[in-house]
Amino acid sequence: MAQETLSITDNRTGKQYEIPITSGTINATELRKIKEDPEDFGLMTYDPSFMNTASCRSSITYIDGDKGILRYRGYPIEQLADTCTYLEVAHLLFRNELPTAPQLTDWEGQIKQHSFIHKNIEQLIEGFRYDAHPMGIFISTVAALSTFYPQASKVLDPEVRRQQIRRLIGKVPTIAAFAFRHRLGMAYVYPEDDLGFIENFSSMMFKRGTKKFNPPQTLIRALDTLFILHADHEQNCSTSAMRGVGSSLVDPYSATAAAAAALYGPLHGGANEAVLRMLDQIGDVKNVPDFVKKVKAGEGKLMGFGHRVYKNFDPRATVIKRLADEVFEVTGKNPKLTIALELERIALEDEYFMSRKLYPNVDFYSGLIYQAMGFPVDIFPVLFAIPRTAGWLAHWQEMLIDPEQKIARPRQIYTGHDKRDFVPMNQRH
Repeated sequence: MAQETLSITDNRTGKQYEIPITSGTINATELRKIKEDPEDFGLMTYDPSFMNTASCRSSITYIDGDKGILRYRGYPIEQLADTCTYLEVAHLLFRNELPTAPQLTDWEGQIKQHSFIHKNIEQLIEGFRYDAHPMGIFISTVAALSTFYPQASKVLDPEVRRQQIRRLIGKVPTIAAFAFRHRLGMAYVYPEDDLGFIENFSSMMFKRGTKKFNPPQTLIRALDTLFILHADHEQNCSTSAMRGVGSSLVDPYSATAAAAAALYGPLHGGANEAVLRMLDQIGDVKNVPDFVKKVKAGEGKLMGFGHRVYKNFDPRATVIKRLADEVFEVTGKNPKLTIALELERIALEDEYFMSRKLYPNVDFYSGLIYQAMGFPVDIFPVLFAIPRTAGWLAHWQEMLIDPEQKIARPRQIYTGHDKRDFVPMNQRH
């Protein structure tokens, strides 16, 4: 049997080194042994954007991008999306197992108990300009929660952690809905005890007057499924931000706000909005061939295709395309859908895109569904942040109890000046 080591010869010195291989990786600090001189720092790896660096061990989410596999705690995303609720999946992410019926009832009750927000938080939201972006309001308000729950700073206390997790999962839909209604100048709608998690969020978003808000169950189930698909996605930009900021042992509200800020970027949580802009730019199905030609000529981007991780079909996209059909049966077809379908058809038959493994990802259809359900484009990143809060917190908790983790502190390769002597002002040219 082959030895689980990597043999390295340093051609500068002729010295040889044996580096242990564990789980298909080497420990980067082992490279520090490789030196030209005893006074040297030792070798480092240079990995911009962490393209090939594992920063942690995690048992939460498994992705095989080449095979199009996504699993939460070992369960295929397709099975969870077809059969579970979002709160079932959140329970799975935190506790490693799907809940029994009594456990789920208890968990749902705990979350609902924390769905209200303090009156001062409402006043904070009201202090934003009428046209403030909902994601900006969301990030700021989540960060402000740390001032309401100062005990949350005791992050190494398991019970304190559990309490803040329940609070955040319960409160983020309320904050999101209040941010949305503030933008419209509408009165806030409060959570109701007889509504489930998704129903309550929908009611807080769209209820008008005193009538009970009663949307079609197809749309409630669709939103629940979208939340499941977005609950976690391994070490993406925002999750890495959650772990990095959380590694300083800051409270989870501040760390979650940092993660949400990372999600705010158009390359992350704003990607489905970019798809809709692209479809608006195309304008008509007859313009699709010309648009594809421009993309191939480097004159535009095909948004919603390809993924940093997936080199095959994004498994979430398969679920979401089926979901789109169900939603459009209720809402009527989004006019952009015809353009999207033709764009997908042409791209999947074109060798240019196939050879580059540019397949539809989760963002390609999610924006169309959200728009059909009545959500404006600027709320899309907030809709992403609500379910991803569960994933962020699961990773935060895992990071805190991992004995190998310390405060995040990447190295750099210094490329500036060598030592220079100070020049007085009257001698500078």
